[in-house]
Amino acid sequence: MSIFDRFENAVERGLNGAFSRVFKSGIKAVDINSAIRRAQDENLHEVSTDRTVTPNHFLVRLSSSDLSNLSHDLDALAAEFAEQATQHASASGYALLGPISVEFFADETETTGHLTVEASSVRGHVAPATNVAPSPEHPIVEIDDRRWLLTEIVTVIGRGSECDIVVNDTGVSRRHLELRITPTGVIATDLGSTNGTFVEGHKIDAATLVDGNEIVIGRTPILFWTHTSESESHI
Repeated sequence: MSIFDRFENAVERGLNGAFSRVFKSGIKAVDINSAIRRAQDENLHEVSTDRTVTPNHFLVRLSSSDLSNLSHDLDALAAEFAEQATQHASASGYALLGPISVEFFADETETTGHLTVEASSVRGHVAPATNVAPSPEHPIVEIDDRRWLLTEIVTVIGRGSECDIVVNDTGVSRRHLELRITPTGVIATDLGSTNGTFVEGHKIDAATLVDGNEIVIGRTPILFWTHTSESESHI
């Protein structure tokens, strides 16, 4: 049983909860950030002696007035909260089932100055590589200084929002690269991209990757690992 099978079992047993708090002076961004971290710390599930899972999806319920006072760009604010929560998970040694996401909900039952954070775990095709080592079954890739653990058999990388890993590079096609985990290795396949895919400087249609390979799509390098010793040498 892989670590992600054990994570799935943890989710089925109810890895979720809520955290509420009242702020007399009204809710500020820093208050929500602190509440999300509190929800992370209070909704942990230990799946093995060295694996503790924390939630990766947070629904923030607050009054319409508090929501309107926060920011005109809630998407940017949610992305910042998600980044801060990812850093907190990494610093605390928590494992994640998938990328962290934050949503806001204007709840008319919430009074001004009161918020509720509902935390849950949602499995994704990739997960931030916080406290998990790479393996042939679950390799790690590094893109733009961010490490991702591949949790599914197929991972699609590209510029399009529908991809499992989105790369902000105009030289990358919307669906550029597929990484497929097989019993004999991980196969990188170019998905008919405009500018091609390169492995160790060689343009490929498809290639079986080896530990430590560098893949380049557009102007973006992607480092690939299946073993801890190789990945740690690049930290």
